[in-house]
Amino acid sequence: MGGTTSPGRELAVELVAALRERGYAAWLVGGCVRDELLGIEPKDYDVATSARPDEVLGLFPRAERIGAHFGVVLVKRPEAAVEVATFRSDHSYSDGRRPDEVTFETDPKQDALRRDFTINALFRDPFTGEVLDFVEGHRDLAHGVVRAIGDARRRLEEDHLRLLRAVRFAARFTFSIAEGTYAAMRELRARIHGIAVERVREELTRILTEGQAARGLELLDGCGLLEELLPEVKAFQGVQQPQEYHPEGDVWTHVLLMLREMGKASPELAWGVLLHDVGKPPTFQIADRIRFNGHAEVGEQMARRILERLKFSHDSTERICAIVANHMRFMDAQRMKPSTLKRFLRQPHFDEHLALHRLDCLSSNGSMANYDYVSQALAEMGEEGLRPPRLITGRDLIALGYSPGPAFSGLLRAVEDAQLDGRIQTREEALTLVASLAAS
Repeated sequence: MGGTTSPGRELAVELVAALRERGYAAWLVGGCVRDELLGIEPKDYDVATSARPDEVLGLFPRAERIGAHFGVVLVKRPEAAVEVATFRSDHSYSDGRRPDEVTFETDPKQDALRRDFTINALFRDPFTGEVLDFVEGHRDLAHGVVRAIGDARRRLEEDHLRLLRAVRFAARFTFSIAEGTYAAMRELRARIHGIAVERVREELTRILTEGQAARGLELLDGCGLLEELLPEVKAFQGVQQPQEYHPEGDVWTHVLLMLREMGKASPELAWGVLLHDVGKPPTFQIADRIRFNGHAEVGEQMARRILERLKFSHDSTERICAIVANHMRFMDAQRMKPSTLKRFLRQPHFDEHLALHRLDCLSSNGSMANYDYVSQALAEMGEEGLRPPRLITGRDLIALGYSPGPAFSGLLRAVEDAQLDGRIQTREEALTLVASLAAS
């Protein structure tokens, strides 16, 4: 933790003080306490209090009810927002996501007992540092363990998203999952299908992007969630690769190595790494050696189906599928014509393509020749070399009497290819080329 206090913490401390001044119990709670005790700067702060929602709203009239049924009020400032929740106990969960009924409490212990994992159920006094721990969460933090509170099966049955949250916390902090909790996760793994796919997608994405994606993938596999949610990735296991190109082992090992090397990443790069070889299992064949003919093309189609199943946005889907479709083209980079190379390098988000190729090389035979060639080409060409001003436009062709259509766009592309290849450099040369092409 740095020496400066974040706006979120400042607001949370102010809220705790205001509530206590009026006789209510109030503490920092949950993930922010966990992170502070681990020496990590929390992203968000939450306050738990004995004050009822109406009482909180009376103290902070500009606050918003965001979970009236659950006693949650959001206090916002331009620079920060803090959730203030009334101590509560939860009753039955008929939908596997939210309690059907809650009871507001005055005892923080009851609030702790209804939470998910022990490391998320700690209360802290922001002024003295005192920690209230009713579930041995401090012990589990010290030992690096994610443990469900009370009966693990019951905790997970209450909210099926906790199956993925357990993996996410264990991966992010490189913790283990308590044996009883992990066993309950394996037993209940099929319940994950009852959760809205958008929430599943967000949890999976966080597992992949928070810096410990390989650990997360291994945990998902160990409890059976990988096979439930991403059977196409589970299929990587045991798919052998040619030794000369992939001395590291099967496709599963290769992808784990890439994820381990990747660290924190954009969602698109992370999913691109995970799915870039998804076409290998169905294209596996042994001819003169092990081959995966067309696996990039097959992989793009498979990745698109997976991303659509998880309801990714159109933009993210296109970015990820482009990574999968193009990842083998780096092999040909040194043989490409200048125009082909420049078009390859000026793809949208090419930095993600290049990052994946680097990981691909480091996690296979280690040859960086194509990576170095492409990196040098990018540096030498610059933006103007990749996208020089057009010598002629569609308006020029119309002025010359050409009608828009397939041949029209073909002429423009031929002129641009000649320009990118360095065969023409002026408008006059472009017009001469157009006349020549049209005549032929």
